[in-house]
Amino acid sequence: MSQHPDLTGNEPVDKLRLIVRVARMYHEREMRQTEIAEALGLSQAGVSRLLRSAQKLGVVRTVVVSPPGIHSELEDALADRYKLTDVVILDGDDLLEHPRTLMRALGSAAASYLETAFRPGDLIGVSTWSETLLAAIEAMQPTKPEGAAKVVQLMGGIGDPQGQVQATRLTARLAELTGGSPLFVRAPGLVGSAEARLSLLHDPAVLEVSQAWQQLTAVLVGIGSLEPSPLLQLSGNAVTDQEIARLRGLGAVGDICQRFFDENGVHVDAGLGERTIGIPVDQLRTVPRRIAVAGGERKYTAVRGAVRGRWITALVTDINTARRLLDEPPTS
Repeated sequence: MSQHPDLTGNEPVDKLRLIVRVARMYHEREMRQTEIAEALGLSQAGVSRLLRSAQKLGVVRTVVVSPPGIHSELEDALADRYKLTDVVILDGDDLLEHPRTLMRALGSAAASYLETAFRPGDLIGVSTWSETLLAAIEAMQPTKPEGAAKVVQLMGGIGDPQGQVQATRLTARLAELTGGSPLFVRAPGLVGSAEARLSLLHDPAVLEVSQAWQQLTAVLVGIGSLEPSPLLQLSGNAVTDQEIARLRGLGAVGDICQRFFDENGVHVDAGLGERTIGIPVDQLRTVPRRIAVAGGERKYTAVRGAVRGRWITALVTDINTARRLLDEPPTS
């Protein structure tokens, strides 16, 4: 008895023979439909109907095979578990042993994703004190001609000259790549008092940025652990050791744009909000698309808090972080 599936579908043998012949010409010999129609004396519409029949009868079967290094099933599972719209997982278990290699690899993976993530007319916010984001922007290629409207810094960008150059370069380069115009925060990220912050927020240059924050359609951010990144530390905009100790005492594990949260993603302020020149928490968390790039052992707890608390809608991370997130027991 034949082990092959019944492909007849009650079609006459002559019709089946023609269906197979057209399918082989199209899929194996890579002929265009117009060429097949001319060779067989058929209309192009007739060729299209025969190709559809080939799919319906199982003569042609589509099988998607992920190449090595592509983890589509894992990405889908992580997106479903944490209600994310997009997940990009970087391959390579050995990367965790080399933090700077991991940072550059995450940047490259993010660059490929970002080249198609933004839409014409987007108002894009960017967190500028992130070496991983800087690596991503440096690896990006220009996007479509009809680009973004603006690229806006999400927190203060004035500080130590060397760090400030990096932050300015990140914003300016992303604007260049996406076709938007850059909008900088001409103020420090962290000031000495609530009064100083209120005064700066009324400055016309800062006021323009704060109004843009209300209209953002997408943001690109890093996820920080409780200890500030080297770039943020260099900038002079990082919180002090005493403030870190106070945040830790309140349960903080990480931050996005200096807005801190605990292991479940609950916002933890510790009085820093009234001194921070940056996008407010409520505005940040209501931007429609919130793309984060982060991974590695040091940042795991922070990444977990960010996805648990729905701070982000898309995540670019490494495979070890992804597996650990999936192994987490469900939260109550």
